[in-house]
Amino acid sequence: MSLRGAIKLLLALGILGALAGAAMVYFGVYNVAATQQHTAPVYWLLNASLKRAAAVRAKDIEPPPLDDPQRIANGLVLYREHCMNCHGAPGVPPNAFALGMTPLPANLAHTAKTWPAREMYWVVRYGIKMTGMPAWEFRLPDEQIWDVIAFLVAMPKMTPLDYQARAKAIGEGPLKPAQTQQREDAITAKPDPFEGNAERGAIAMQQYACVTCHEIPDVVGAIAPVGPPLKGMATRGFIGGVLPNTRANMVRWLRDPQAVDPRTAMPNLGVTERDAHDLAAFLETLK
Repeated sequence: MSLRGAIKLLLALGILGALAGAAMVYFGVYNVAATQQHTAPVYWLLNASLKRAAAVRAKDIEPPPLDDPQRIANGLVLYREHCMNCHGAPGVPPNAFALGMTPLPANLAHTAKTWPAREMYWVVRYGIKMTGMPAWEFRLPDEQIWDVIAFLVAMPKMTPLDYQARAKAIGEGPLKPAQTQQREDAITAKPDPFEGNAERGAIAMQQYACVTCHEIPDVVGAIAPVGPPLKGMATRGFIGGVLPNTRANMVRWLRDPQAVDPRTAMPNLGVTERDAHDLAAFLETLK
């Protein structure tokens, strides 16, 4: 077969493959119901893609020391608050809703034994698409994420009784006030409070679910016009119809809109100062 013939054959096969894929989508061949698990080939492909994505992107991450007892104790508190409902713990099952998720949340005792700490950190920090696993970068500072990883590394060695004893020893409560304040400072600290990263702000738009209410240029998501579209936001004179459109006012609005206007339907999403500046920087690009 000539080179031209081979190229034509490959093009024909590509077109047939695309048509077959389009037909599967149109006729609803693949069952997306959560009551039916992925097929074995799809599950293998998703799992292999996850492992390779984490391994490639985490290869240069250097974990801090993870054997400090206080770090592990802090991680246990954070794990109970943010992770246990989906992943369970030694002798503790996941919450009922997590048992109906597809794919099921991983057993992290097994993950901790088979994954390097840097790869677990990458997954916790950046999340996993289409699994329900969020990106904790926008919810916890790095120090707390590493605390969680320290706990995960220690967890496979804990029996259910050991886990219960550790949870009881820390009172199953929040971190000590001084530690909590230190971590809040880590979230909000910024060398220049008036700087902002527009690229990170575009990601934050997804992470704070802005796309569920607003149509946002260059941000992919469900089109649900609950709130006004954000196209041209940088050229508008007012924010929410009540504040002059400046960076400082935008940050103020994003952090607590109902404190500015109690009548607004926009909720307080717990946006940190850093994230508010990044969001505002992104909105300033929408001209």
